[in-house]
Amino acid sequence: MAKSAWIFGDVPGNPEGTTYPDRRALSAAGVHAPPEGGIWGRQAQGVVSIVLNGGYEDDEDHGSEIVYTGHGGQARGGTHQITDQELALNNLALARNVADGLLVRVIRGPRGDPAYSPKVGFRYDGLFHVGRYWHAVGKSGFRVYRYELTKVATSPVAAGIEIHGHLAGPPPKGSAATRRVATTTQRVVRNTAVTQWVKEEHRYACQICGIVLATPAGPYAEGAHVRPLGGEHRGADEPGNVLCLCPNHHTLFDLGAISVGDDLTVVDAMSGAPIGPLLAARRHEVDPAHLRYHREHIAKAN
Repeated sequence: MAKSAWIFGDVPGNPEGTTYPDRRALSAAGVHAPPEGGIWGRQAQGVVSIVLNGGYEDDEDHGSEIVYTGHGGQARGGTHQITDQELALNNLALARNVADGLLVRVIRGPRGDPAYSPKVGFRYDGLFHVGRYWHAVGKSGFRVYRYELTKVATSPVAAGIEIHGHLAGPPPKGSAATRRVATTTQRVVRNTAVTQWVKEEHRYACQICGIVLATPAGPYAEGAHVRPLGGEHRGADEPGNVLCLCPNHHTLFDLGAISVGDDLTVVDAMSGAPIGPLLAARRHEVDPAHLRYHREHIAKAN
């Protein structure tokens, strides 16, 4: 892997707890490339890493929970806001993590909260989930964007996956294996690269209604596993087992109110009436075996 490769998740050879003497070493390891900035992101794709190093007065570090302040609104080299922040550039990129469920690497530096920061150098402190974002008036009286980060207790199966954008690369292979990680509740780890690829192939359009939900962070859709990953279902985390759906149709599909036939006709499982064809993308093929499992075990029996 080339240094500073654009990847989400852990960087191979750099496990949680790895320390770096300075920003140059951190960049050379590919954990956080920018020599100065606290956010390594791309506006349309999200953020792969952030540095928490006392750069913003509104940051809150509680160890496994962080309220992170967005970028901008300061004089160069300062920590106080002198103007409002905007939802653009790196701030918009971090909002993309919320929309797509992308994890972010957190690195702490020596100028952060002493309870959680290294005394010297920088330390990689693992992967965090970006749960939500909002704007508020900060300590200096100007608008700042705030991001709620929660630590993922165990690194996901799919760490270190490169995500380049809509037309780059073949479908990710994914994994038949899933495992649970302990956070606030037990949940099943889903391969971000797989669901992200499926959503980008469909350009975030729901495969049932065709609607693209527009948000300030960009288009939004959800990756729905046809055969569930959890419990006794043990579905594979692979493109053939994922649909791109809007939140409403994702809920209806998961609860068995709608199903999809072998001919890719979407059916109202409550009445048996056809709804229409499942919308397709050229490179995304849904596995009929997973659709059959959903009809036999999840959809309402008629």
